[in-house]
Amino acid sequence: MGCACCKLRKTSKPSAVSIANSCGAEDRVQVDNRYIPDPVPNSGAGLIPNYNDFPNTGPGAFSSSSFPSNVSQPRSTAITGGGVTLFIALYDYDARTEDDLTFQKGEKFHIINNTEGDWWEARSLDTGKSGYIPSNYVAPVDSIQAEEWYFGKMGRKDAERQLLGQNNPRGTFLIRESETTKGAYSLSIRDWDDAKGDHVKHYKIRKLDNGGYYITTRSQFETVQQLVVHYSDRAAGLCCRLIGSCRRGMPKLADLSVKTKDVWEIPRESLQLIKKLGNGQFGEVWMGMWNGTTKVAVKTLKPGTMSPEAFLDEAQIMKRLRHDKLVQLYAVVSEEPIYIITEFMSQGSLLDFLKDGEGRSLKLPQLVDMAAQIAAGMAYIERMNYIHRDLRAANILVGDNLVCKIADFGLARLIEDNEYTARQGAKFPIKWTAPEAALYGKFTIKSDVWSFGILLTELITKGRVPYPGIFTVCVYVCVK
Repeated sequence: MGCACCKLRKTSKPSAVSIANSCGAEDRVQVDNRYIPDPVPNSGAGLIPNYNDFPNTGPGAFSSSSFPSNVSQPRSTAITGGGVTLFIALYDYDARTEDDLTFQKGEKFHIINNTEGDWWEARSLDTGKSGYIPSNYVAPVDSIQAEEWYFGKMGRKDAERQLLGQNNPRGTFLIRESETTKGAYSLSIRDWDDAKGDHVKHYKIRKLDNGGYYITTRSQFETVQQLVVHYSDRAAGLCCRLIGSCRRGMPKLADLSVKTKDVWEIPRESLQLIKKLGNGQFGEVWMGMWNGTTKVAVKTLKPGTMSPEAFLDEAQIMKRLRHDKLVQLYAVVSEEPIYIITEFMSQGSLLDFLKDGEGRSLKLPQLVDMAAQIAAGMAYIERMNYIHRDLRAANILVGDNLVCKIADFGLARLIEDNEYTARQGAKFPIKWTAPEAALYGKFTIKSDVWSFGILLTELITKGRVPYPGIFTVCVYVCVK
């Protein structure tokens, strides 16, 4: 599991890099898009490539006594049958409907049909049962995607948030795709020292021309798995040796089930409202269960507060927009009382989180990171030619590890010619709305930027109302 042979070094000819400048290479790079790229819908129509064409890397999976695994059986070398790629479960999954397949982490699958986008039809080699499985819960056997420490497309700030949370010890690490170099990876390690306290170091894992990998030219490896094993035995120039992989949260699903992927009107009887999370002028928000299996958030609207047509407009927008920093719409009940079913965010609204929750103790770097997440979501909305028109802390939801997502698209609109004119009599949150939008009904991307600026004041003041001491009707007189 040590260095590759000398022949490998001679043929590759990488540029001379010392561990000292390799350590800081990632830190010096200026990255515009610090969060993951916009998700691309999975066409699913292509054939599944054979990922199993690897050299045998031995015990590729990294484990540690600090990070117990609940794999039902140990991973072995790749199992192939007639050139068919096998997949392994990365997480436990409980079936939500009779069409789904319940499985345990470590189970192996033969994929029967992968043309349903986010849901694949598969047969378990452990139980012999067939059914649909979420595609982001599995990875090819013995591929890098199947490793505990591999997090795929993840930005620097998202990696730091993962590593600095969850009481991870020094030496906890993850590997992700490089944001700046195609085919390369980044190693992110939690570190500690007297000057900085807890922080994260980033190292570039470069790729050799013949397929090997290295951080420093002194140590080259045939696979990333071998590199991980090497640096778990010794620091060898890194800030510390690799102790254990960062814990991964359960991935979010784009749909409740394969049946609601295209037909997302669901019967009201399939929902159980469990706990009221909040109420407002037009309705309530509940934590609920769908089909007795899946925790969801349910937004209920009072009868008569919104026409079914306007409601469906909001739902269509939410279904069309898919991004890691936007709350995902799952389903709707379009008969009054109207229900909107979305993913559940454990910490509730950003406003309540800042005023009454854990947000009261947040420091400036954490607040800046939350603002950056919101900005990433709003940049996606802009690229899709939409304006939100109601951006404020009350409409941002917070999940685990300070993850922020934009919600409440009731005022969102598709814009043409870079401008949208509101109908006469439309109501807007005055203290968050740009003057030209509130006074003349002219909405553009710039008016959303104004609202984002007001949201920043909510962040920095821990939820204080904008323009304190000024009546709403006087706001624009003072702004002028």
